[in-house]
Amino acid sequence: MEGEDVPRFHVPDSTINRHIAQQAERRPEAVALIYYGRSITYAQLHDAVERLAGFLQRQLGLGTGERVLLVMQNSPQFVIAYYAVLLADGIVVPGNPMNREAELRHYLEDSGARIAVVGNDVLPAMAHLSVDHLILATYSDYTLAGNDIALPEALDQAVDSSFLAGNVIGWQEAMTAALAPSDQQAGADDLAVIPYSSGTTGAPKGCMHSHRTVMTTVIGGIAWNPGKQEHAVTLVSLPLFHVTGMQNSMNAPLYQGHTLVLMSRWDRKTAARLIERYRVTRWRNIATMVIDLLGDPELADCDLSSLEGIGGGGSAMPDALFDALKARTGLSYVEGYGLTETMAATHINPPDEPRRKCLGLPVFEVDARIRDPDSGRLLGPDQPGEIVINAPQVFLGYWNNPEATRAAFVEIDGKPFFRTGDIGRIDRDGFFYMVDRVKRMINLAGFKVWPAEVELLLHRHPAIAEACVIAASDPRRGETVKALVVPRQGGPEVTAEDVIDWCRQQMSAYKVPRVVEIVDHLPRSATGKVDWRLLQDRERGRGKEV
Repeated sequence: MEGEDVPRFHVPDSTINRHIAQQAERRPEAVALIYYGRSITYAQLHDAVERLAGFLQRQLGLGTGERVLLVMQNSPQFVIAYYAVLLADGIVVPGNPMNREAELRHYLEDSGARIAVVGNDVLPAMAHLSVDHLILATYSDYTLAGNDIALPEALDQAVDSSFLAGNVIGWQEAMTAALAPSDQQAGADDLAVIPYSSGTTGAPKGCMHSHRTVMTTVIGGIAWNPGKQEHAVTLVSLPLFHVTGMQNSMNAPLYQGHTLVLMSRWDRKTAARLIERYRVTRWRNIATMVIDLLGDPELADCDLSSLEGIGGGGSAMPDALFDALKARTGLSYVEGYGLTETMAATHINPPDEPRRKCLGLPVFEVDARIRDPDSGRLLGPDQPGEIVINAPQVFLGYWNNPEATRAAFVEIDGKPFFRTGDIGRIDRDGFFYMVDRVKRMINLAGFKVWPAEVELLLHRHPAIAEACVIAASDPRRGETVKALVVPRQGGPEVTAEDVIDWCRQQMSAYKVPRVVEIVDHLPRSATGKVDWRLLQDRERGRGKEV
């Protein structure tokens, strides 16, 4: 797919939320969302978006360019809130509902958001955080009572009415106020979304994306893999707070007027039943979801024949699973590559001939190179080096962090290239492959864990003097989190189990160390820094011995 073989595309000079109103006008009765038995049409979705946007502006005083923290599971309320904030000329700051108080505090303080929209499961983590206004959504409000495919029990919880006081506002109050929003003032080059991405050091950094950068990967993805448009149905199992789910499972299909079948939590039996019942045609996922689904002994009884396209990223699909999926569905798994800083994909495999364990080809207007991270020399075919990218979907910089922004780019041929921190290679056909990582990132089946962030949280433990986090091998996830900790002298006694239990209360579940080793000291480099590379190399050697 090079030269004349690559289809052309045009990015509309508009905001990413405009298509909701356009679809509501063209096909008002078409189903936009299905959520545990309840269907919501495009007309109903557009009406809810306008109601919430009007409430944010007229009741809560949301101003142009203000940030709004959005922390929810996949749900109609997430979709409504996302587009409502944009319609009200605000900026969405998406957060992981698995985050704990310390993580959410950072998002609030760093972004300056004074308004938050959260699900009822997030309320405990928000209880002691300072916001001017908090809109609280109850997931079950948008489900069909008595539906045989039920909302996960952990999320099907009513909110104590005593919480709905002071700065906490119930979702239904915003809906019933029926306040109309002002005409949208934002344009294509105004900021739309600030998703947070951790780097090699310090706390997570906000990636500034405009409506144009968001729209670029939406339109580019549609043009690259158009598929059949009539009766297209997308299964939404990837989290919408993350750019891959946000773009591939929400923005792109809604732009085309498709139907989204929303899952709040992954469950393989639920996924199979939803595919069968609603004749799902597209499913974007991570490899572990496919592994889990194909491992269900009852899958043989489910009809998956409606699927027309299946793929994802985050980690390579093992050959055995690639073959098993092909045998079960007749489909080849299409892998791609992207980052939070690029608002999802910069590379995708050709949908008709995807290569295995391959990042794919650079998509429209993406100039990707392989560069020696030490010398800066550009490298040729099959020479591993850092992947660097110049493209219209590259972020505008890190929020309030010009130093980190400068460090993230390098100039080549007079153009700024984003340093991905990923080591890859390019073959003679122009396909990119992952080799290793420059950054200290641990990949848990697509979930990225940054050791420095976990270390910062571990250092808050009263019994820990020092900590170093590395990757340990895991037979199912590929990698898992391991922490080596030095007890504080004179502090309370601490065991590995104590540390793990404490971490479960302080951080997202996927970040919690599965292995903790209590040590007397940590090795240091010549400059006095903890030598994490030495510890990582030792761990990798241990894994080989095992």
